[in-house]
Amino acid sequence: MIDDDENAEFRERTRMPRRRFLAASAAAAGALLAPTLLKAKDHEMSPKAFVYTEVAISVPFDQAPWKKINVDIRKQPGFLNKTWLQGHATQSLGGLYAFDTVENASKFVTGYFPTEPRSFGVAHNTRVFDAEVVRAASEDMGSVHYGAAPVQKPAAFVYTELQISKPFEGFSWQGRNAELKAVPGLQNKLWLSGHGTHSLGGFDAFASLDEAIDYAINAFPETAAKLGTAFYTRIFDAGVTEEASREMDSPFYPA
Repeated sequence: MIDDDENAEFRERTRMPRRRFLAASAAAAGALLAPTLLKAKDHEMSPKAFVYTEVAISVPFDQAPWKKINVDIRKQPGFLNKTWLQGHATQSLGGLYAFDTVENASKFVTGYFPTEPRSFGVAHNTRVFDAEVVRAASEDMGSVHYGAAPVQKPAAFVYTELQISKPFEGFSWQGRNAELKAVPGLQNKLWLSGHGTHSLGGFDAFASLDEAIDYAINAFPETAAKLGTAFYTRIFDAGVTEEASREMDSPFYPA
C-alpha cells in the first residue's frame, strides 16, 4: 500500500490537464513508433498466441519469487517469451506471454498457470489472444513482438480490453492506428483479439508513467464511451520488472 504522500502525488498527476499531453508533437510520437525491423528474423519464431495474466496479490516485485517462476515457465510447451508486469499503485503480479500455438497457450492457462496463484492462496485472471489475426495491425504500430526493435526502454505498460465481440478481420484498424500514432508517449502497440470471444484490446508501451496514466484514465475511456461499452484497463511499471523480463527474452528492452 502506498503512503499518504504518494497517494497525494498520484492524485495530482491524474488531475494534470490533458492539454499538457496532447500538446506533444505528433511527429515525435511517430518517431517513437518507427518500426526499425530486426534483420535476423530467421532464428526467431513468430507468436501464434498471446496470454495475459494477473494475480490478485500485492507484493513488492523484489520480494516475488520470480527467479524460480522463470525456471518453471521456461519448461512449458510452446513458450516463447514473457514480459513481467507489476501493477502501478497496486503491486499486483502478472505477465504478457507469447506462445507458438493457441493450443499450447490454452494448456498453459488451464494447466500450469493456476498453480502459481494457488501457491499464494489468491485468485487470478487469464486471457488468451490470437496472434496471427492482429499481425498486420500490430506491425503498423511498431509492435516488438513481430520483429520491430525497441527505440528505448518503456517506462510503463497499459493493458486495455473492451467488452465487445467483434472479429478482428471486420475491424477497421487503419483509422484507429492513425489516431493512436498521435498519442503522446506511445512507443509501440500490440493489438489483442480474444480467442473464442473476439474481444478487442491492446498492450501498449509508453515512454513515461504520466503519459500511460493519462491514456488509461482519460483517453481510452473516451474511446469506450463512443462505442457504448464497458472496458478493462491496467497500468504497469516497466522499470521494476526489467531484469526478470530480460531473463525471459521480453522483446520490449533494447539489447
